[in-house]
Amino acid sequence: MITEHDLKEAIAECEGIRNPTSTTCIKLAAYYSLLDRQKPQMDSGYSGASYGDGIPYSNSYFSQAVERIGMSKAFPVIDELMETLYVINRPLYENVLAKIE
Repeated sequence: MITEHDLKEAIAECEGIRNPTSTTCIKLAAYYSLLDRQKPQMDSGYSGASYGDGIPYSNSYFSQAVERIGMSKAFPVIDELMETLYVINRPLYENVLAKIE
């Protein structure tokens, strides 16, 4: 069984890569999702805080990571992930864009 410690080590390893590939980003997203599922659900939902431009974020590990590094650094990673998603799962890519619009 994968422990919280294992996931945090894997996350740290991925985040330490200087020039992450799309594969690294996909792994990182999966690790954060698995780590988030191990936490009690009473903390899930919106905290009322925002990214600084009034956009609320959830208490997910992904949101916390973005908050730590800022959107200007997170956006290129998200953009690369979306480009990968476009290639490997076009319907999901289009669904994400539809939600954004």
